[in-house]
Amino acid sequence: MAGRVSKRVVAAVTALGIAIGMSACAPEPERIDIGVDQADGALPADLTTQMQTLTETAMTSIGASGAIVSVSVPWSGEWTAGLGTSGKGGPKVDPSMTFKAVNVTRPMTCDLLYALVEKGTVKLDDSVTKWLDSYPAQGNVTLGELCDSTSGLHGYLNAIVTRVRATPERVWNPRELIAYGLGQPTAFEPGARFSESDTGYVLLGTALERAAGKPLDELYDEYVFDPLGMTSSAVPLGVGGGDRLKGSYLDTGEDGNPDCAAPLDMTDLTSSVGSSAAGAVSTVSDLSTYVRALAVGARPYDTDARFADARPVSAEQPTWFTAKGGAYQGGSLVGQYGSLPGYMVAAFADRETGMSVVVVLNDSRASSNVARLLAWQLAALASKAPAADGRTAPEIGLPWTVESLGDELAGYAICGE
Repeated sequence: MAGRVSKRVVAAVTALGIAIGMSACAPEPERIDIGVDQADGALPADLTTQMQTLTETAMTSIGASGAIVSVSVPWSGEWTAGLGTSGKGGPKVDPSMTFKAVNVTRPMTCDLLYALVEKGTVKLDDSVTKWLDSYPAQGNVTLGELCDSTSGLHGYLNAIVTRVRATPERVWNPRELIAYGLGQPTAFEPGARFSESDTGYVLLGTALERAAGKPLDELYDEYVFDPLGMTSSAVPLGVGGGDRLKGSYLDTGEDGNPDCAAPLDMTDLTSSVGSSAAGAVSTVSDLSTYVRALAVGARPYDTDARFADARPVSAEQPTWFTAKGGAYQGGSLVGQYGSLPGYMVAAFADRETGMSVVVVLNDSRASSNVARLLAWQLAALASKAPAADGRTAPEIGLPWTVESLGDELAGYAICGE
């Protein structure tokens, strides 16, 4: 990819595997070198103090008891921190805790699409009905449009969110989720414009599973997690393993407003409710690796065309805020953000340098724009980080500053001091 960090696939060592009843040699998956030369050491203390203050302000504004943040600046250093507590009155947040990666699942699902396109299994312009003949009304929707969120399909989560909060342990069938989305009239003709659709990503995942002849969890392992060494990541039916960050959703008070003193524990909400739209479980370390690989185009199936000719997010947003290929683009950053009951997450990386920012907040009652704007504020600070010894700081011109996003971020506050 011209002007980008180069792709290099490093051959992995083969490991000796033991099959049931017999010995066999099984190679480990190829590990991909994402090509980002990260400086060792921590970011300067004055910079991380500013980052921590911004994060704590955002936490307070939405009633989150905890947050995990990872900021990696190739020419300067890194900062990874767990702030606050895992649940109200719980233990201190450990930055290695797992959590639902929510909408960051969407570019992962598009990764599967582009991997299967490179393999020759599917094409971007394949109709949904080529692989799922049980949805004849979607014959004019392509796999590429599902990935780009230009299908016009309505989302399903708003239709079931009350039931989700009432019975978080329930396992949802992907076809049931799709039915709730397809049961509503389409918003526009396929390809006309961009509009996020969780239904579209679940439909895409179901089609790719059929096309590949493999379960989705195996596809994510094969094409996303294993090649990048994302050992703490999965797309499970349940809630995932590891030491989980407790997630919450604020109840509604007698005055009709969010009751910031009454968080509902949503930690055990099944990932099945997000499926291939928002079902991944991960850590900030894994998501930092992932979003860097996505941004710099490190995988064999990555292509410049995936993010080319991106659509405006909306008429109300700046022209530099666009979307395509399962990801948002803000200036030179590529990534995703969103929420499910319990968590809001944002993960972005710079396409030229691989600078990355990952943010998770453990309450989801407020708009997920809080996570995006906080991540962009941290990126603005990170882009000005001084160079470590022997390094040179590049010029990164993001179209915002910490201050320019402050008022917008404050407008999403739902809790006071």
